[in-house]
Amino acid sequence: MATGTLFFLIVGGAGVGVLALALLGTELLQFGGADVDGPVSVETVAAFAGASGFGGAIVNELLGGRTAGMVAAAAAGGAVAAIPVAWIASRLSRAARNMRTDPTPTRDDLVGALGLVVTPVPVGGYGEVRVRLAGHPVKLNARADRAIPVGAQVFVVQALSDTSVHVETY
Repeated sequence: MATGTLFFLIVGGAGVGVLALALLGTELLQFGGADVDGPVSVETVAAFAGASGFGGAIVNELLGGRTAGMVAAAAAGGAVAAIPVAWIASRLSRAARNMRTDPTPTRDDLVGALGLVVTPVPVGGYGEVRVRLAGHPVKLNARADRAIPVGAQVFVVQALSDTSVHVETY
């Protein structure tokens, strides 16, 4: 293996490592705020470096890069190969950052939810109910004006806190 090929492989490996960290959400090389990447994102630069390194290594081996001219040609070939890869990484990272998501449920969303008593609710004390919140089962502490047995269907009248509710039978 030529020395130039080893250099290109190291550059490609470093680029892929930085790309993996950037795509996994690591705030690498971000000084200031979360959106302060400059005109080109870290993901784009990392993808370009990785693809140009590996592309350069392939071209260098195909050319038998023993001279400085052949290594320069391999670097140019790697850069040509890296342009579409960097563009794709830029588009994917932008799509991931700008993805629409549902709002986070709050305790106000509990009011009106239907549920099932899993631990009896005594008068003046707490039992437990299981309700569905945003499609997910949530187990909450529950109070009621009268005792409610296990298995009874209830609905939430009031959210007392983030983890406790006031319920009535359904």
